[in-house]
Amino acid sequence: MITVSLCMIVKNEEETIARCLESVKNLVDEIIIVDTGSTDKTKEIVSQFTDRIIDFTWIDDFSAARNFSFQHATMDYIFWLDADDVLLEDDRKKFSTLKDTLDPNVDSVTMIYSLATDENGMVTTSLRRNRLVKRKNNFRWHGAVHEYLEVLGNILNSDITVTHKPLHQHHDSERNLRIYEKRLARGEEFLPRDLFYYANELLDHQYYERAIEYYEKFLETKKGWVEYNISACGKLADCFDHLGDQESALQYIYKSFEYDTPRAEFCCRLGYHFLNKKQYRMAAFWYKLATQLEKPVESWGLLNHACWTWLPHLQLCVCYSQLGNHVLAYAHNEIARKHLPDCPSILHNKRFLESIL
Repeated sequence: MITVSLCMIVKNEEETIARCLESVKNLVDEIIIVDTGSTDKTKEIVSQFTDRIIDFTWIDDFSAARNFSFQHATMDYIFWLDADDVLLEDDRKKFSTLKDTLDPNVDSVTMIYSLATDENGMVTTSLRRNRLVKRKNNFRWHGAVHEYLEVLGNILNSDITVTHKPLHQHHDSERNLRIYEKRLARGEEFLPRDLFYYANELLDHQYYERAIEYYEKFLETKKGWVEYNISACGKLADCFDHLGDQESALQYIYKSFEYDTPRAEFCCRLGYHFLNKKQYRMAAFWYKLATQLEKPVESWGLLNHACWTWLPHLQLCVCYSQLGNHVLAYAHNEIARKHLPDCPSILHNKRFLESIL
């Protein structure tokens, strides 16, 4: 059986840190907490779980803090979490099994990262990240903001899910943007990844014109990861939608097809575009295509699960109903109902269509 070090960086996490550590305390062999300047009860709470609490002077660099935390690990593998992450019961069992059975030749284990759920607890967005890495490989974090862990070698894609459960949307909504602005002011040259994430921050702060500028700079480098390229197209479409420029938004939706085969998220975007224009046949074409695509099992990009499951079927119900094909409308509504059996809109459609049929 392998041994595991949990390494975390924290600051003012008194509301969530106990929940996080409670969910994993029996799965790891040591807990290392690097504190970057807490002024609340974070350290006091953490001390109930470990005495390995190490201070780190914050230098506007998340990778520096994470690499510092990794340096203090002593076990075979390093597992990392954020304070508002948890392992749910099923995933704790899977993690325990993994720990008992993992081939020591594995260099990194990826896990699903559940970013958001609906009111029924169903995962709505997720992606995959390297979570458990062999300590002796000395894998390093890169990037001052939106850091990533660079790994090589034998990688195992597990079915374990780390669940993100924030109590608030942002700890400091201005922090990341401030870091990027300081770097620009110093004259730093941004790598493609920096351009992408800086544009994300600008979009989050509703600076749409500047966000467009940096997303386009990112795409112009032609050096971006394919998932970031596709994401940038969607975010550019969002920016232009906010600015009322639907034609430019449409161009970037289509541009996403240059980087890979169509994704359900973009097919649903096109379906929505034509549905709003009451072009129901065109809308149905794109929604139907979304239903025919195979949902990625091990996607590293952000997945909007609704677009790969119930949403296009619900919208096809609307399209076919408008086109007078109530049999097809009912059939697609029933498929949507299998995914969301208690959805009021789907149940309303069912009653309405049954009254016609």
